[in-house]
Amino acid sequence: MTEIGDVPPGVDPTRTSSARLYDYLLGGTNNFPVDREVAELMKAAAPDTVDAVLANRGFHGRAAVWMARHGITQFIDLGSGLPTQNNTHQSVRRVSPGARVVYVDVDPMVAAHGSQLLEGDGSTAVITADLREPETVLGHPDLAGLIDLSEPAGVLATDVMHFIGEPYDPWGLMARYMAAVAPGSYLALSHGTRDNVPAPNGIMAILEKAAVDIQLRPRAEVERFFRGLELVAPYEGAGPDLTYPGLWGAEDLVAADSDGSRGFYCGVARRPEGFSA
Repeated sequence: MTEIGDVPPGVDPTRTSSARLYDYLLGGTNNFPVDREVAELMKAAAPDTVDAVLANRGFHGRAAVWMARHGITQFIDLGSGLPTQNNTHQSVRRVSPGARVVYVDVDPMVAAHGSQLLEGDGSTAVITADLREPETVLGHPDLAGLIDLSEPAGVLATDVMHFIGEPYDPWGLMARYMAAVAPGSYLALSHGTRDNVPAPNGIMAILEKAAVDIQLRPRAEVERFFRGLELVAPYEGAGPDLTYPGLWGAEDLVAADSDGSRGFYCGVARRPEGFSA
């Protein structure tokens, strides 16, 4: 595991990072003692924590592959987090070998450890940018060099928008991203919720003490992220709708419907003609 002496420039190892928390909970090694301490407290307060992040990560990969199977060959991974197993480019290239992927995260540690993501053919990039600034993200030269905004793209925003508070208008931010990409693009989004989690206050108190700001939102507020977009069916036999990450794209719905998975809502939606922010 990463020690205090191994600190990339711009990274504060004494402050908990949401990206490093997620990394540790997924079994990664790019984290510091402060992150591990908070993660263990979370696991003690809510034993389904690891199940929740694993279900969310599974949704991320299945949604990206679904997009690739529906003709998407370029992807913008917002709030991508630290490198882990089955990163976006690794998942989609099983279907679309030439797919291009840009990873975006505000944490400098993501870029510092992201070199292992980069392919020698120049088809992937990792940029340090704040997703609360869509024009800066979309205008970044590394993104512009790989993503053609005049063609459909896959926008991935999994386990990230609950870190954006109301003053930043998270729904408006996502609408600006989707207005910038071409018709026929897709959005995959997952978001934490209190709706189905018994007594979430313990987890919230731990994160508040660690200065990790998170806004768990009810279903209606998660649905707002998809306003004006065309939701797709999350699994065979379902109508277009939100669901839980474990269920999206699952073949065995009973086995996939875990308690941890119900800590998130998720969905995939298509950007139609005429969409505007």
